Parts: sequence; C-alpha cells; structure tokens
Amino acid sequence: MSEYVKSLIAQVKAKNPSEPEFHQAVQEVAESLDLVLERHPEYRSAKILERMVEPERVVMFRIPWADDQGEIHINRGFRIQMNSAIGPYKGGLRFHPSVHLGILKFLAFEQVFKNSLTSLPMGGGKGGSDFDPKGKSDNEVMRFCQSFMTELFRHIGPDIDVPAGDIGVGGREIGYLFGQFKRLTREFSGVLTGKGINWGGSLIRPEATGYGVVYFAQEMLKTKGMSFDGATVAVSGFGNVAWGAVEKVTELGGKVITLSGPDGFIHDKDGISGDKIHYMLKMRASSRDAVKDYSDKFNVPFYPGKRPWSVPVDVALPCATQNELDTADARELIKNGCKCVCEGANMPTTLDGVKVFLDAHVLYSPGKASNAGGVATSGLEMSQNSMRLPWPKEEVDLRLHQIMRNIHTTCVETAEKYGTPGNYVSGANIAGFLKVADAMLDQGLV
Repeated sequence: MSEYVKSLIAQVKAKNPSEPEFHQAVQEVAESLDLVLERHPEYRSAKILERMVEPERVVMFRIPWADDQGEIHINRGFRIQMNSAIGPYKGGLRFHPSVHLGILKFLAFEQVFKNSLTSLPMGGGKGGSDFDPKGKSDNEVMRFCQSFMTELFRHIGPDIDVPAGDIGVGGREIGYLFGQFKRLTREFSGVLTGKGINWGGSLIRPEATGYGVVYFAQEMLKTKGMSFDGATVAVSGFGNVAWGAVEKVTELGGKVITLSGPDGFIHDKDGISGDKIHYMLKMRASSRDAVKDYSDKFNVPFYPGKRPWSVPVDVALPCATQNELDTADARELIKNGCKCVCEGANMPTTLDGVKVFLDAHVLYSPGKASNAGGVATSGLEMSQNSMRLPWPKEEVDLRLHQIMRNIHTTCVETAEKYGTPGNYVSGANIAGFLKVADAMLDQGLV
C-alpha cells in the first residue's frame, strides 16, 4: 500500500470516527487503486478519491409518527447523496434499528461503484431510518412512511435522486412512500423504484438481485470450466435476495441446502426447491425474521446462533447483511472444498476474510459487482417509467442477464489490464472508479 493511500485512509478514519463500516469500504477500494493512481497522476492532482469519499450532500431529519394507541414516537431519517457524476443519485432506503450515519455512508459509497459497473446512467446514494417495521401494523407503517416522505420529498425527483427498497423496505413501504410523494408533489413520476406492477413497477424486480448474483457466479464458474449443474450451494438470509438466488440456482440445476436468519441457520440436505421456495415468501411476509420456521415446517436441522459457512458446499452465496462472513468462516469454506464465493449482500465478508479467499485463489466476487442486478433492474424500471412502456418478464430478465455478463467481462478485463488477473475485487473497484473519475474530471471542480 502506497503512502498516499495510507494517508488517505488515515484521514477518512480521523474525519469519520465511529464509522467502521465506512472505513472498511473506503479501505477496500483505496487499496485496489494504487496502480491506477500511479499510472494516472491526474486523478491524484485533482484529488478525485478525496472528493469521492465525501458525500455531495447528507440530509438528516426527524420523523415523528403516532402508533395505533396514539403514542408519539421519534425516529431519525437520512439520505446520503454520495456522487452524481454519471447520473441522478440511486440507491435504496433501509428501515432497521441498526441504521446510523456510518452504515449508510458505507452503503452509499459502495453504491457509487456498483452503479458505475452497470453502465447505466446512475449516481450513488443511500438512505433510511432506525425505524423497525417488524411487529408494526400496516397503519403504523403507513403513518411512519408518510412522515418520512414529508421531509424526503423535497430532496428527490426522477432526475435528482431515485430511492428504492432495501432491508425493511418492501412493496408495502414503497407504496406508502410513493403515495405520499404523489400527494405532496401532485405528480406521477418514476421517483421510486420497486413499485407495484400496476403502477409503474418492473417485472422480476423483487428477485432481480438474487438472479443477478447467480448470473454473475455462473460466469465465474465458466472461467474454470464449471457450472451450477449438480453443484451444492450455501445461501445465507431468506429475504428477497436469497429467494431470487435459490430460485435461479435451482433452475440452473444446482441444489441450495442452507438458509439463515438472525436466529441461526437450517440445513436441508434434500435441497430447497418447489414449495419450499414459495414458503420463503411466507416467511418473509410473516415479519417474524426467524428461519427456524422453515425447520419446523419441513423437519430439517436448525442450528441456533450459527452461520451456514461450516456446511460443505461447492458455491457460497452470502445474501444476508454486512460482515456476516469472517476469517474463520472463510477458512472453513476453503477447507470444505468451496470453489466459488459470490456476494449477494453488501460487503458481507470482512476485509480479513476477503484476504483469505484471495490468498487461496478461490473464485471470489465483491457485492459491488455481483449484487448489482437489483439496482440494474431498478435502472430498467426507470427507463420503462420514462417511456411509459412496461416490458415483459422475458425482456427484463434478458437485459439483466446481459448486464451481469458485461459486468463480469469488465471486471475480468480490468483486473488483467492492471496486473491482477483473476482478482474480481481490484477489477470491480478499478472499473467502477475509472468511469466516475473521468466524469468528475470532465465536469470540473464540483
């Protein structure tokens, strides 16, 4: 690591204390860019990376709302508008008690590179609240969403900032948010993605991130002459990303044998297919956030408080949340013969865990490349909204598949060009950086 990069990381940590996830995201990218910055001194002299790690705008606001008993609650709301060099800010809204400024800055920073890799004209942003929709009535969620949007609406628009869903923000929440935006602005526009099919949404959007992860992993496996046909697969999580991944792996002939939740993980040796995949949607809709329900329903082993990475598999798809796979997990996967790790969540592997995979020359892809299918399909939804023209499922899926293939090709070719062949981390970081950096140079000191 060069002195320049060390100094930049130290500055980020000093200026953003108590934000370890943001530090981690910046460090991973900065370490990949040493050779780029050496070859292109113009990026250093223009302080492009220093500008990229500072959000263009941070909006923080209070959200008062009343529960069904009339008691008033106050939550915090955020929108991080990170970078708009290549298009309007684009990124999800997360409603979860763990949400704070540092988490959202890390997600927004990752989103800049992810959106760049899709080749669609989208900048990077992220937002949300420490509100927990779990256990709340529909009316309570509606009142919260209306209060949240009453402040947020003045900062977003179809050509300014286009939020989407994330953890805790599904079709119900997007509907309430959109309704309030429409009421306040008196316009029907594509300002949110993940909308209902009957009012501007795109087919396969809910499963798109999971589909995209599997399409990307499929390309990774091809480089070693392998495929999903007959492969065993570990998936973490059981939400939309995991659901889409399980569905697509099964379609391609693989067998998913794990799911996980905050309570632990299940191991289904027979594979998760058919009605079991449909049951994942019921689990998601129950708001219980417990994967043990699957164990009770299908009589399979449940391991409380554990993660699924001890199960021997050919492919691992972490699809839950950040830092869910650490050094010990990475070593266990390798010991048990795992050949490919493809991230479906945002930064689910710790920095030390990533190093273990790279040192072992295991096929490993960071989420900013392999989970870009969700935001790519959101970009396709934006296109459909602009044209006032819905596309059939087959067309959306075809476009998604092509985007993921293109991202894979870009990562491979960029890694090769900058002397790190087979390293998807450097390939994704460098390719994502170059497009945004060149746009920033073109647009001057903004």
